[in-house]
Amino acid sequence: MIRNQRWFTPWLLVLPAVVWLLVFNIWPSVNTVVLSFTNAKPLGGGKFVGGDNFTRLLDDDQLADALLNSVLYMLVCLPLLTFLPLLLAVLVEKKLPGITFFRTSFYTPVIASAVVVALIWNWLLEDRGLVNGVAQQLGVVDGPIGFLNDRWLLIFSAIGLTVWKGLGYYMIIYLSALGNVGRDLYEAAAVDGAGPVRRFWSITVPGVRNTMLLISVLITVSSLRVFSELYILTNGTGGPGGRDMSVVMLIQMYGRGFSGHLGYASALSILLFLITIGPMLLLLRLNRKGADA
Repeated sequence: MIRNQRWFTPWLLVLPAVVWLLVFNIWPSVNTVVLSFTNAKPLGGGKFVGGDNFTRLLDDDQLADALLNSVLYMLVCLPLLTFLPLLLAVLVEKKLPGITFFRTSFYTPVIASAVVVALIWNWLLEDRGLVNGVAQQLGVVDGPIGFLNDRWLLIFSAIGLTVWKGLGYYMIIYLSALGNVGRDLYEAAAVDGAGPVRRFWSITVPGVRNTMLLISVLITVSSLRVFSELYILTNGTGGPGGRDMSVVMLIQMYGRGFSGHLGYASALSILLFLITIGPMLLLLRLNRKGADA
């Protein structure tokens, strides 16, 4: 039966995937590059303006704030979401009474909608929210803490939301990796007198090294592209003076509406791509050096 098949049969099987890739991945990427050299509007094709959009990036104060916010987001989320889920995975991997309940509890935020979770945090952290109400009732503070009104408190509130929601997801990834670490290594180390901390650093961490790299890359990309958390917590305003925007929020602001600046938004998109690819290449290089050492 295989011999009677036409030469183009395999190509017909992969054609839907190829069309999908071209229409929804490659063409939008190429179009973004083309638009970045124009002054295109949503209702017009625009004219070629050369590198004006990229020159404008250097004088955009909002972009400077957005870059600072996104980089800070990455620098804080990267270590927290790389190591805390690993510690949780080591904990819930143990066969203890009631451990199934904790596994479910840690994973519950993952399956909840990011928008719904952000709205709940907004309600908790607002001036008349539960956190401020409890703190004032206990006499910890005299007035409401500006979680959503102070630039830096708002950023770190959004980071806390991201970490809380991502713990369970990365914990599951680590759990699958821990299953491939040989139990005999732990037993041999215990016989040699190695304590729990020593076994963790000498066996667990090297055993999940590749998984840790994967998670680091995922965290880096998602942190630099953060949107939902900051958008919901700031009600779409970007916080006080619009200084709590991420780069993605800035792209959305310039690109939306009938008078949106698609050319400049495309230039911002290319800048975000270059910023995102940099830390990924650095992590891969560090991992290669570690593997060769």
